[in-house]
Amino acid sequence: MGRPLQYRVELSADQTQHLETLIRKGTHSARVIRRAYTLLLAAQGVSDLQIADTLHVTVLTIKNTRKTFAQEGLEATLYDAPRPGRPVKFDGAERAAITALACTKAPEGHARWSVRLIADRAVELQLVDGIAPSTVLYILKKTSSSRTGNGSGASRR
Repeated sequence: MGRPLQYRVELSADQTQHLETLIRKGTHSARVIRRAYTLLLAAQGVSDLQIADTLHVTVLTIKNTRKTFAQEGLEATLYDAPRPGRPVKFDGAERAAITALACTKAPEGHARWSVRLIADRAVELQLVDGIAPSTVLYILKKTSSSRTGNGSGASRR
C-alpha cells in the first residue's frame, strides 16, 4: 500500500462537465487534454501510477498536476501561464534600417550584399551597436527580402 495522497482532486459537477467538454470538443493542445484526463481520473480515485501508465507520463507529472490544481485551481492547471521570453533586441526602426541598407546598391568591389557585409556596415553606420550576421539573415528573411534577386527585396504578392 502506497503513501496517502498529499493533494486530493475533488471536482464539482461544473468542473467535470467542463473537462469532459474540453476533451470531446474544440481544438486544444495535447498537454491541455492530457491534464484534463489526469484531473478526471484523479477525481475518480485512480492511483497516480495507473494514471501515469494510462497517459504515458511520469508519476511526478501526475503529482505536479494534482498540486497545481489544489493550490491554483482548474484554469491554472490546464493552461500554462504566459512566459516572458527574451526581450526584443532590435526594434522596428532598427530592423527597417537594416532592411533598407540591404536594398541599396552593394558597396564598391562587391556584386551583391552578404549578410556579413550588411552586419559590418550597419555597425559602421551606427544603425545598431552590434549585430551578428545570422541576425541580419533572420531580419531579412522575416521581410521576404532577397539579396540575390533583381528586385528591391519588397514582397510581390
